[in-house]
Amino acid sequence: FVRLCLDKILLQCVLQSRTLSGADAINALRPFYFAVHPDFFGQHPKEREVNENSLKRLNGYLENLQKPGFRSFKPTQLTFYVREREPNSSNVQESFSASGFRAVSFTLHTRDLLSTVLDILNSCSLSTEHVQSLNVNAQPHKEAKSTVNRPIKWDKTYYSFTGFKDPEEELEQAQRVETTLISWLDDNEASAVKKLKKSLPLRKELERLKIELSHELQLSDIRWQRSWGIAHRCSQLHSLGRLVQQRPEILKNVKGRTVVFTDRSGMSAAGHIMLGTMDVHHHWTKIFERLPNYYMLQKKLLLLEDRISQLLGGIQVIYIEELQPLLTLEEYYETLNSFYNKLRDSRLPFHPRSLRGLQMILESDRYAPSLHEFGHFMIPTVCDPAALQWFIFAKAQEARENLKRKEEMMITEKELIDTSTERFSLDRLYKEPSVSSAQMIDCCKRLLEESLPYLQGMHLCISHFYSVLQDGDLCIPWNWK
Repeated sequence: FVRLCLDKILLQCVLQSRTLSGADAINALRPFYFAVHPDFFGQHPKEREVNENSLKRLNGYLENLQKPGFRSFKPTQLTFYVREREPNSSNVQESFSASGFRAVSFTLHTRDLLSTVLDILNSCSLSTEHVQSLNVNAQPHKEAKSTVNRPIKWDKTYYSFTGFKDPEEELEQAQRVETTLISWLDDNEASAVKKLKKSLPLRKELERLKIELSHELQLSDIRWQRSWGIAHRCSQLHSLGRLVQQRPEILKNVKGRTVVFTDRSGMSAAGHIMLGTMDVHHHWTKIFERLPNYYMLQKKLLLLEDRISQLLGGIQVIYIEELQPLLTLEEYYETLNSFYNKLRDSRLPFHPRSLRGLQMILESDRYAPSLHEFGHFMIPTVCDPAALQWFIFAKAQEARENLKRKEEMMITEKELIDTSTERFSLDRLYKEPSVSSAQMIDCCKRLLEESLPYLQGMHLCISHFYSVLQDGDLCIPWNWK
């Protein structure tokens, strides 16, 4: 879907831009594409998700620019994680994520495609020289950014006398006015209802297919790694159903397992069967045939986790899908084995079972240990054993308190979700993985103080931005105003 969005963006530049040719427009956005494309963030799920969502919103912004007679619009704030690591001297807001990527936030408020392309490149610290040199009619970026797309710039007295609206003044007001939940729902409720009604038959079909396949294969669950549309998910389940009919004998070993549709095929570190959405049935067949070998490797992995636990005073090694990269079973085993060998050679003096009840996860893209708000230790695979020992001893009591707080928070979160769903007659209320429990709790508490008849029968997703998804789901930021 992201590739289609980018292709559409480039095509719009080709068809609508009066100052760039088709080839020039594609070349202009190519550096941006390679800097932020989610496919390059496979080991960083949070950054990939943010970039996916921002690309969707960028696509919607450009679509609005193309609408005939479209005059009023709202500035759109976007955030991208950029692979470049050099500091930026521009005036856009920047910060560095824990994984080292640069987070760039900027607001688009241009009214033509050329200025928008220049805005994107400049905001992400990407060169615009190749764009400026393509056509002599291309204005410098500052000028393009500060003017509206009008052949004549009228004096202010013209608008006072005629009563017409000053487009520049409208733009300034739009930038000053912060989007509120009520105003956004007023503007987008009709669009969301229309999309939701259109998706209802497909939603029923998806539920039917999921129940039938889960029952036939005796699966524990069927999941999706990304937020694909309903039609896309139905297509994937139809493909799995055809494979079941053609090769039922190879699916005898899936009983009790979870199937996850994702970017690549194999078995995940959590023990789920991964089916790559870009793979053909031949690749899926090989995965199902190799399941006995995967199960043997999984037993070795569990044994390795127990050995690490014994060396670290009984602390439990866990893998959390929402917080860690999607690793294959083979990749995770190699990570555990390397860490185990380092611990075994260091002979750390942990008292047996002194750390029972505590939890830790291994991370390959960190260099210093840390304690998560939910109480589990986040340990780098390259961490110095002596430093690791000191850190765990120093933070053990705090970790136990955080674990207890986590249990209480999870109960509170579930209660608030159930109460909010019932109060607003929602069909579904859920959150994106990047939204923490504390953020979800804060969001629901404030929602319950409002009167929101717009939400009846809707699917509401708590996220970091405002958006109407292709199937009618409403996305609102957890810290809405």
